Amino acid sequence: MAKINTQHSYPGMHRLSVRTTDEDIERIENGCIRTHSLCEDASSELQRVISVEGRHLSESQTSSFTGRGAMARLSRFVVSVRSWATRHLRHEDQRPDSFLERIRGPELIEVSTRQSNIRSFLGVRERPGGVNRKKKEIFVIDPSSNTYYNWLTIIAAPVFYNWCMLVCRACFDELQVEHIKLWLFLDYSSDIIYILDMFVRFRTGFLEQGLLVHDEKKLRDHYTKTRQFRLDVLSLLPTDLAYFKLGLNYPELRFNRLLRIARLFEFFDRTETRTNYPNMFRIGNLVLYILIIIHWNACIYFAISKVIGFGTDSWVYPNVSIPEYGRLSRKYIYSLYWSTLTLTTIGETPPPVKDEEYLFVVIDFLVGVLIFATIVGNVGSMISNMNASRAEFQAKVDSIKQYMHFRKVTKDLEARVIKWFDYLWTNKKTVDEKEVLKNLPDKLKAEIAINVHLDTLKKVRIFQDCEAGLLIELVLKLKPTVFSPGDYICKKGDIGREMYIIKEGKLAVVADDGITQFVVLSDGSYFGEISILNIKGSKSGNRRTANIRSIGYSDLFCLSKDDLMEALTEYPEAKKALEEKGRQILMKDNLIDEEAAKAGADPKDLEEKVERLETALDTLQTRFARLLAEYTSSQQKVKQRLAKVETRVKKYGSGTLSVGEAEAEKPEEEKK
Repeated sequence: MAKINTQHSYPGMHRLSVRTTDEDIERIENGCIRTHSLCEDASSELQRVISVEGRHLSESQTSSFTGRGAMARLSRFVVSVRSWATRHLRHEDQRPDSFLERIRGPELIEVSTRQSNIRSFLGVRERPGGVNRKKKEIFVIDPSSNTYYNWLTIIAAPVFYNWCMLVCRACFDELQVEHIKLWLFLDYSSDIIYILDMFVRFRTGFLEQGLLVHDEKKLRDHYTKTRQFRLDVLSLLPTDLAYFKLGLNYPELRFNRLLRIARLFEFFDRTETRTNYPNMFRIGNLVLYILIIIHWNACIYFAISKVIGFGTDSWVYPNVSIPEYGRLSRKYIYSLYWSTLTLTTIGETPPPVKDEEYLFVVIDFLVGVLIFATIVGNVGSMISNMNASRAEFQAKVDSIKQYMHFRKVTKDLEARVIKWFDYLWTNKKTVDEKEVLKNLPDKLKAEIAINVHLDTLKKVRIFQDCEAGLLIELVLKLKPTVFSPGDYICKKGDIGREMYIIKEGKLAVVADDGITQFVVLSDGSYFGEISILNIKGSKSGNRRTANIRSIGYSDLFCLSKDDLMEALTEYPEAKKALEEKGRQILMKDNLIDEEAAKAGADPKDLEEKVERLETALDTLQTRFARLLAEYTSSQQKVKQRLAKVETRVKKYGSGTLSVGEAEAEKPEEEKK
């Protein structure tokens, strides 16, 4: 009996596995099924098998490793694995409910990863015939990632080493001979890094239609077709094999390693983009370039002196047989001193004697003039850029001072204005955020604004409960405002055109005398929404209902009525919530007419709708007038053509015009 049950159970399980692998995988490849639906289908089938197995367990008692009991335990184990996998797969789709993440879209999950998880869960194996060929995943470096920048830092070191030391070792023999082991170690270490850099370039991704390419063939073709690939290959040619014939004292054989200079420039560009002090970095970078040029020029000067002969005339390096000039340090420092004086066009160096010396000095003077002009221009522009914000701010302060002096403003008010400007500059609140962020898309502007003002916005309840789209619109419309001690933000009875959110500082709700304080508002509080919401039945209308005064310096966000209403047009639920809160505040202060609130539509709302209709009607009338003018113009042209045709018919009769006459008529028509 156990054998019969076992035989009946195996085909059922076989059918289940076939349907799960063949049919479901086909659906996955066609994009018609999701992960959790697959798991639910498999679960229903396995539960059915378990229920069938459970009904027959009482009929047969078999071994724990054979028969129907083992099948049931195996099925329960598969169901447990399915539940665990389902929880983890669904966990990937869940997005944390945080205030900052609300304006962000869901994270992108690669389809290949999702499909590989599904396949691993279902236990799908590669078919021997090669039907299910899995694409090989390769490691690709994103050019905008930190990994790529860190590698640029590594490869920049050997490039800089070669540019500084190769020419120096080639010109100063003592430097090459006395430290030969060190140079061999550094040379071949840099060669290893050069080779690794080529592998990195083969795995460096690029964007195609906005997406990072992961295809190995495309990455290889993209790199090999560039000019930099040829330079990289040339920089790795084993030219130093000539050491076996010429000896180790010829480091100039490795000058082809200098062709990797593009990596050093790329590192400088990326660092300039990432640093928080770009002007200082530019100045340092410029000084570094100048020092390298002076260094190379000094080495070339010493090499020319070696060729001509040390001490043969007054221009070349003095005779090295003299102990004072025979030291390596004196040789390099003397050459560096001569190079600096020449390239900075200071002069005061021995005049050249031979023709080749004259030619070299002329070239040095020309290069020196260019370097001097570059230094003056770049350093001047960098310093002006560094002080641009201060100069602009100081110009505003000076203009305000001149205006107050011309208008004979009181000294007390003038002092308050100057203190306000000092507060702005001291606390770095002079930056115009809109001007700085104007080139960014609205999405990034909103994210930056929320990141910057996150602590303040978290305390504002209307921002916590509103939709993501409304949050973005409101944040982009906020305008920062700074108030001095004693300034009134609003007074009771004033027409309300803005609402305010306190970012930093303390405000007091005071009585009409300006001294008695009812309550103190702090960070995250907001007010003024009642007067700009046009709540039906409000006795004060759009007037302010309280006096609010700044205790110290206060940083506020201002949101105008027009901006708020424009944002709330597409979000009626948020508008209702704000109106309900304002209505409760008015009822608490007995400033609302309940009968008017329960009445029909507010006449003011109807007036606004009528104004909108009138505006739309004016726009339609303008468009209609434009179309009518175009129609009239085209009608006149048609009448003129008909008149010409009638004139020709009367002149030539009903017969046809000859070709020559027709051509003769064309110039006349064009003149007319």
